[in-house]
Amino acid sequence: VRHDGRVRDLARLPKAHLHLHLAGAMRPATLLELAAEQGRRLPPELTDPAGARLDVTARRGWSRFQRLYDAARDVVAGPDEVRRLVREIAEDERAAGSGWVEVQVDPSSYAARLGGLQATVELVLDAMRTAEAETGVGMALVVAANRTRHPGDAETLARVAKRFAGRGVVGFGLSNDETKGRPEEFAKAFRIARDAGLLSVPHAGELRGIRSVIGAVESLGAHRLGHGVRSVEDPVTVRLLAERQVVLEVCPASNVALGVAGAVELVPVRQLREAGVPVALGADDPLLFRSGLLEQYAAVRSEQALDDEAMAGLAGDAVRGSAAPPEVKARLLAGIQDWLAAD
Repeated sequence: VRHDGRVRDLARLPKAHLHLHLAGAMRPATLLELAAEQGRRLPPELTDPAGARLDVTARRGWSRFQRLYDAARDVVAGPDEVRRLVREIAEDERAAGSGWVEVQVDPSSYAARLGGLQATVELVLDAMRTAEAETGVGMALVVAANRTRHPGDAETLARVAKRFAGRGVVGFGLSNDETKGRPEEFAKAFRIARDAGLLSVPHAGELRGIRSVIGAVESLGAHRLGHGVRSVEDPVTVRLLAERQVVLEVCPASNVALGVAGAVELVPVRQLREAGVPVALGADDPLLFRSGLLEQYAAVRSEQALDDEAMAGLAGDAVRGSAAPPEVKARLLAGIQDWLAAD
């Protein structure tokens, strides 16, 4: 709160966005336009202005969510759609106050349409360089493996990611249905990625509890965890995350829409940070949840009664946990302090 009693404008708070999936970041209007051009029929949940609400903890809940995501991804039919999507992500992130965004992509989901795994990564990176030049928002790629597939596929993707380490790929992830594919099974793939200097950023602690979190930290050497919110079920696990300073990419709207948390006020942002665990707010799939990064900050401030210092702390956690170059981190962290100091 400023001296005049008003809260500071969250859109002006410099941010880094660390948890965003490519097709899930598509603008609703873009989805409708591309589907119409391609003659595709969309599931009604994808066109609902309120966004999708699916209890992924229920039987077949994840498969319903995946069906919606796949339908959105299908309209990304070629290079033109990829370039448009990446440019619009950069524009939307700039409007939200982001100076850095890391987008997660499973290249195997696009390879058949885009000329193979390596060609997919090259295309996305080239689109990111163009969008960065046009918008001023730094962009980087996290290559993500699908945990429902054989660990050998993940090792193949890790080797692809390794080729682009230092050239725009900054991390290696593990996504899809967390109830399938234990983290330990993917240890070799993550070792390949870490040895190449890539951040280890698997999803864990969303649909499954503390064993998922511990497996990702101990077996995959996680620097960050996608979600990780169920770590609060065990104080020892929370202490482990705090000691190792593992950043949790917490996505409040996603947690609520998918039934992981009953309400934004119940997403353990305050609890985790008070325990010393860094928290980076993310939007996950704004297309499905109709809620971007700025809305995550606004919802958490409102529903958890966090003051501006706490909001600046969240933004700082995200910047420090990012793979942004040192000069970008320094600029964003200085901007956060300026935001706090402004009357």
